[in-house]
Amino acid sequence: MDFRPATLRQSLHSNPKAGNPLNARLDHRNPLVFDTHELGRRPGALQRLTRSAEAPKDFGVEGVIGVPEGAPLEIRLRLESVMEGVLVTGTVRAEAEGECVRCLEPVRLDVAADFQEMFSYPDADDRGRAKAEPGDDAEDDEDTLFLEDGLFDLEPVLRDAVVLALPMQPVCREDCAGMCSQCGTSLNENPDHHHDAVDIRWAALQGLVETGQVDEKDNVDDAESGVDEKQEK
Repeated sequence: MDFRPATLRQSLHSNPKAGNPLNARLDHRNPLVFDTHELGRRPGALQRLTRSAEAPKDFGVEGVIGVPEGAPLEIRLRLESVMEGVLVTGTVRAEAEGECVRCLEPVRLDVAADFQEMFSYPDADDRGRAKAEPGDDAEDDEDTLFLEDGLFDLEPVLRDAVVLALPMQPVCREDCAGMCSQCGTSLNENPDHHHDAVDIRWAALQGLVETGQVDEKDNVDDAESGVDEKQEK
């Protein structure tokens, strides 16, 4: 489960809602926004939710692998009311798409990520006591995710959980042989593919043969040899 503070999450991506949720205005119609009003402020109260939603944009590691925008997300949540806010524990499941780092073939894989996050009441400190002026301590606010009128946005939490669950070097299969480094042929389809090795000491001579320079040199040598024989006679 992910117990990292919000500041560490913000280092992975830029999300204005996570950075300063007090200035955001959440829309209850957004499927990734959840309502906690049924819990009230009764410590120990529980609520379990299951929801399907569409993946937002940039839900993964750019250029490597990720959940396509609009792809289905299956979300299971456990909401628990505590003194300072609502503790959210859950699991998200989705299908990610990417490219094999060895053979460059498309990759599809199922992703399941667990997470846990605290969403605090804006008017309560870390001991559940009311604040005289909520939001005065800017540094504390940056490290905290807040409830807004009983609502919270789960998108930044889901994004972090999915990113951490994705492989940084996806492969189409564990024994993928990759591609030939010289010509790009798939070694999965052609396991016997190879190139004949040329002794570097003969490489220069091979180049001369291919350009015909060796034959010209031999002709010159033969002519010079004939002249020498005549002079000896």
